[in-house]
Amino acid sequence: MDKTQQMQQLIERLNQASEAYYNGQGELMTDYEWDALFDELKRLEDETGTVLPDSPTAKVSEDHIAGQKEVHEFPALSLAKTKQVTDVEKWAEGRPIWISWKLDGLTLVVTYDGGRLTKVVTRGNGRIGTNITHLAKAISGIPQTIPEQGHVVIRGEAVISYADFDRFLLESGEDYANPRNLASGSLTLKDIDEVRRRNIQWIPFTLVAAPSILSWGSRMDFIARQGMTTVAHRLVEHPTYENLEQAIDSWNPEQCPYPVDGLVVVYDDTAYAATGSITGHHATRAGLAFKWRDEAAETELIEVEWSCAASTISPVAIFQPVELEGTTVKRASLCNISECERLGIGGKGTRLQVIKANKIIPKVIKVDQTVGTLDIPAQCPVCQHPTEIVVSEASSTRTLHCTNPACPAKQLKKLARFVSKEGVNIDGISEQTLARFVNLGWIQQYADIFRLHEHVQEMAALEGFGQKSAANIIASVDHAREVDAQQLLYALSIPLCGRDVCKRLLSAYPFDELIRQAADAPAPDFFAHIDGIGPEKSASFVAWMKDETNQRQLSQLLDQITVTQQSAAPTGKSCEGLTFVITGDVHHFKNRNDLKAYIESQGGHVAGSVSGSTSFLINNDAASTSSKNKKAQQLGIPIITEDEFVERFKAEATADLSSDSPQKPTTPPSPKGRENQGIIEGSLF
Repeated sequence: MDKTQQMQQLIERLNQASEAYYNGQGELMTDYEWDALFDELKRLEDETGTVLPDSPTAKVSEDHIAGQKEVHEFPALSLAKTKQVTDVEKWAEGRPIWISWKLDGLTLVVTYDGGRLTKVVTRGNGRIGTNITHLAKAISGIPQTIPEQGHVVIRGEAVISYADFDRFLLESGEDYANPRNLASGSLTLKDIDEVRRRNIQWIPFTLVAAPSILSWGSRMDFIARQGMTTVAHRLVEHPTYENLEQAIDSWNPEQCPYPVDGLVVVYDDTAYAATGSITGHHATRAGLAFKWRDEAAETELIEVEWSCAASTISPVAIFQPVELEGTTVKRASLCNISECERLGIGGKGTRLQVIKANKIIPKVIKVDQTVGTLDIPAQCPVCQHPTEIVVSEASSTRTLHCTNPACPAKQLKKLARFVSKEGVNIDGISEQTLARFVNLGWIQQYADIFRLHEHVQEMAALEGFGQKSAANIIASVDHAREVDAQQLLYALSIPLCGRDVCKRLLSAYPFDELIRQAADAPAPDFFAHIDGIGPEKSASFVAWMKDETNQRQLSQLLDQITVTQQSAAPTGKSCEGLTFVITGDVHHFKNRNDLKAYIESQGGHVAGSVSGSTSFLINNDAASTSSKNKKAQQLGIPIITEDEFVERFKAEATADLSSDSPQKPTTPPSPKGRENQGIIEGSLF
């Protein structure tokens, strides 16, 4: 095969994978594989001096969202990429540069004129995108009006957090490969309410057009003054190799709630950045994308463990431990049967190459030698019912499923939500721990979590546990036996019932009456009259409460816990019209949720991140260098301690809300239950 044929094959494979990735169709290869093939294609192009038509090295990856097409006022070109710090040093030329996250979502170009939003357009192919202005109100982070009255054009990334992604899959029952696929698919919808339910966040990353501002950092400050939350960014004034290496190493993808696939480097001097030439679809000085060099290690497969989670039984490679990115790795998901077949996964002794993709997720990237064959279980490892292989119509992906609709393993995601901080808040029990307990048969429903003391000795004997770990888990379980009604309702994973829906339902009915009314509701739309509920959400809630299995399990759960409920109606006005952000530990109140409840009871609002609309940031460590403190200081927002809050806003009710003063439960406790470095942050990351 000559080099032209090799290039053509690489182009076809890369474009096919890119098409699937950028248009919500799943992933046909890992980022590691795509980068390796891309680099090989670029090497061949440099060697031959030829760039064939449709080569991904000379075009912008394109989304194909249907709708009215719009020519971009300023072309959205792609960035040249590197994995070498030396390349960044050379590119920087000793000039001050900024580093920010390379968010993995969909780029949207947002335009304002006269202080009003005029259009939102997808990047498309970089020159022509799709106008989706009608969806703007469903995307968080895009204000309808801004203070600046001139012509303003801002680029940002539409992303979905990992937490919101998991929550959506759980509540909807739909199947998406990753948050980016969900974001892409969501922007093709016409129903604004449905798009809003996906919790898409638009995060600005550059100012394209506005009043003359020659510093990139000042441009980001300008965006923040318009009430927007910008991407986190760090200034490196002297980009020597040592300074750059230190700065790049300080960015930990595990600390970002959104998917990222690297970093972006830009000049602070925007006038100088504009002097670069355009090569293919890259502006040479517009910016540089830095992608982490994935550290690969060779190892040997011990076994393929079939892990039950949600609706599928997923293969997990268990291999001889290897050191990657400073941690010991000994297992990695193999996703599905198709991925096992593509890689050539066999049995014990199969030689593997493993990486931690983007420094986070262990991934098998290659099989060097296959030994034996892959054993696909005919029975579910948890309930022993027969399994079946299901082939996806859209992508022909082969996945293994348990045929038992009542299999406990299918409840794993729901159990994880139940114990989460937003749920009943059982500290120390991760989804992985739940999976072990489910596979051991200890947990089949929510109430079983509160019966874990029956297995405390067995738990202590498990690998990675011990007496102390087991005791800590039991203590956390007992501490969670008193739970707020809104958190409990959310923790039950009732379809279409997110936190806002739960809050609205409980604002209309006390908890006991709510579940009683739902079980006896004469029609599915019984709760549709409540503001923000509507027929669909009402029907979903009623159907769940009428289900006999759900009724039985809820009854058993209520035998184990005490449900408390605070009045949703404001009882005072001391915080009226004010917006607070809470960070760090609290000591006057039982927890941050109690402090939030007090603020809302006084007519105030509590937001999750600091923005131009924030009135006060509450932080008992007012001198900390946290991202929220820095953002508040940047915007001139007062930072007050909890003591100052109590004094300033006359929080006499703190005694009633603290852990020292028990609240009146709406459900009586059962006897059985009582037996037992210069980052200027524009976002939360």
